[in-house]
Amino acid sequence: MSDTANPGTKAAFVSVVGRPSAGKSTLVNALCGGKISIVSPVPQTTKNTVRGIKNDARGQLVFLDTPGIHDSDKRLNQRLRDLAVGSLGEADLILYLIDASREAGAEEEAIASLLAPFASKTIACVNKTDLREADSKRARAFVAERLPDTPVLELSALKGDGLGALADDLFARAPEGPAWYPAEYYTDQEPVFRIAEIVREKVLLHGREEVPHSVFVRFVDAQRKDDGSLVYTAELVVERESQKGILIGKGGEMIRTIREEAERDLQSIFDYEVRLSLRVAVQKDWRKDDKLIKKLYY
Repeated sequence: MSDTANPGTKAAFVSVVGRPSAGKSTLVNALCGGKISIVSPVPQTTKNTVRGIKNDARGQLVFLDTPGIHDSDKRLNQRLRDLAVGSLGEADLILYLIDASREAGAEEEAIASLLAPFASKTIACVNKTDLREADSKRARAFVAERLPDTPVLELSALKGDGLGALADDLFARAPEGPAWYPAEYYTDQEPVFRIAEIVREKVLLHGREEVPHSVFVRFVDAQRKDDGSLVYTAELVVERESQKGILIGKGGEMIRTIREEAERDLQSIFDYEVRLSLRVAVQKDWRKDDKLIKKLYY
């Protein structure tokens, strides 16, 4: 890790905020060149603030992929909102992502109000411009009215359109300073966290509608074997017995699919084999346990 900065070297923490499903995780993955945040069609897939790191000759950008800001009185959603809002004051820059395919609505209004005190360090990005239903003009008008003088860029995180211009803008605005992480890093996540997130992604993709937000992955054990492989044992914890049955599936088909797909993805992330041992457990109404929620989501 650098102790001093080379003249002209830039470094910045960039908080990425927006509504659920605005494309924040897809954008961070694309900018950093690796799978850092899991992605699924389920809103609020991201549950923790995840760091993705982009290094190039200009310096280092550390992206904070935050949970989608969502109005709700549920304990879990309140915790996720607190994580996202808490990152605003700490970041050097804020990347505000707007989904061009959706009208603004009350949640977008609330986010704009939260960002108003930080407008001088905010860049707005209109995402999903590749979609047929996208209305970039509508999104630009919203930013111009709610956050005047905030620069607006257009992009498609999924297609990769506009990412170069965005990186140029972020580096231009970043302060000079040393890198916080070695140049080979593209995330600071511990392996056990990354494995759990990949497993959770597969649960989100394959679980029925009543399961996704009712499950968390509880780490049990990890052991390195003589052949260099890692055996990772975890529990998929749900709130009800009926959800347990769904995740196991007929003849164990569902949990086997989750395990096999997760293991395939993990092969491209780690330079050693990861073998998963998964079981399903029930912890009734765990989403009402404030201590557990604060421990899980930070």
